[in-house]
Amino acid sequence: MNQAIRSAWVVAVGMFALVLGSLTYVQFFQAQELNENDWNSRQLYQDFGRQRGAILVDGRAIAESVPSEDQFNFQRVYNEPELYAHLTGYYSLSLGSTQLEAEESDILSGTSSSLFYDRVVRLFSGVDSEGASVELTIDPEIQKLASDLIPDGQRGSIVVMEPGTGNILAMVSKPTYDPNLLSGHDTAVISENAAVLSEQPGLSIYTNPATESLVSPGSVFKLIDAAAALESGRYDAQSEIPNPPALEFPGIDYTLPNFVTGGCASRTTADLEFALEQSCNTPFAQIALDLGEEAIQEQAAKFGFGEKLAIPTRVIASTFPSDLTEPELAQSAVGQFDTKVTPLQMAMVASAIANDGQQMKPQLVKAIRAADLELIESPQPEVLHQSTSQATADQLTDWMVNVVENGTATGARIPGVEVAGKTGTAEVTDSGDNAWFTGFAPADDPQVAVSIVMENVDIPTGQQLTSPSAKRLIEAVLNR
Repeated sequence: MNQAIRSAWVVAVGMFALVLGSLTYVQFFQAQELNENDWNSRQLYQDFGRQRGAILVDGRAIAESVPSEDQFNFQRVYNEPELYAHLTGYYSLSLGSTQLEAEESDILSGTSSSLFYDRVVRLFSGVDSEGASVELTIDPEIQKLASDLIPDGQRGSIVVMEPGTGNILAMVSKPTYDPNLLSGHDTAVISENAAVLSEQPGLSIYTNPATESLVSPGSVFKLIDAAAALESGRYDAQSEIPNPPALEFPGIDYTLPNFVTGGCASRTTADLEFALEQSCNTPFAQIALDLGEEAIQEQAAKFGFGEKLAIPTRVIASTFPSDLTEPELAQSAVGQFDTKVTPLQMAMVASAIANDGQQMKPQLVKAIRAADLELIESPQPEVLHQSTSQATADQLTDWMVNVVENGTATGARIPGVEVAGKTGTAEVTDSGDNAWFTGFAPADDPQVAVSIVMENVDIPTGQQLTSPSAKRLIEAVLNR
């Protein structure tokens, strides 16, 4: 009898231990996997029933959760949606989330470990848990102006930064869209809206073109060639470089033409100042052939090429190709062939030159605040690279000022302010080019860096949409 009781007791204890162990395993080891399971409708309803924190610009919500009269309790709403769509992304029942809604989801939903104390206080006080707010570095007036400077129907991007901090003051791209079309609670309507948006030429609802679209930079890449030339010690302000109308390559039927729109043809040789001023192709191609592929790659890497970033949204790596033939290296050095950049990358290049050669990490988030507005986190400026020496940065600045004063970027001139800039034209299609401007001002005390690209435009249209737009953006920042 006692043996039977003992056996039953052992079995009961064993079963209890098994159940307890299973519960412990599920709660501590499988919790995240179960929460993220697409079939977990309970978690889905819980997430969409939570009051999500706001995304703020200058204290105003550009994304917020408002009460809804359905089973989810709250509806995500986007204010000035098309102006900020590529930054906020969307929080969707059927499509998931993108951009800041995805990258800052733990903060916005209130589940981040940094909000643990806040959750405990609210639990014991009986107050419903809320997500924290994400305050952006964006200046709403500069953002609006940048958007207005890209005509509707034109594919393009503009990035405006503070060189000394990396803070992004504006980041816009067109075409754009309304995230409210994707954030409702009717999955059939969401699918229908997503299908319509997918048919819009040049638009992806999944990516931010300013940080995730790789485009040919054309002649703005010559800033990197010039930096590599100076940093090598083999070139200086007095160096004279052959400036033929075309660069020929023995044994193949290919020539690299010089830039024909400017004044390159007026000189058979060129120093670096003139070559930048008139955006001459053949001198920079010859510099790359002289220094070699590796030297150009290394200088590009010092400006951030080949490096992925989180700002906190994803920034894909800009690229300079490898294993190049001489003609391919010559093309790549003038921003053609397989040289590809994000619009943000060229703003980073200009910012590094403006900041004595020191490149700061771009930053989109100014502060994280709890529901009671208490400051939780405020990202500090962070150095990414020493892209060039200060002497090289100073020399490049002088040459870039000359580009605006006497060269291809005269449309960016501002009376009383020295503007440093560089234009670019990348030949990409039979019907149009990529038109670029990148630069900063004031040259002696840089407060703002600008990168502009307009895709698939003719040369006159590109000239109208780049340098003059940079002028207006710089003036707006300096007059704040």
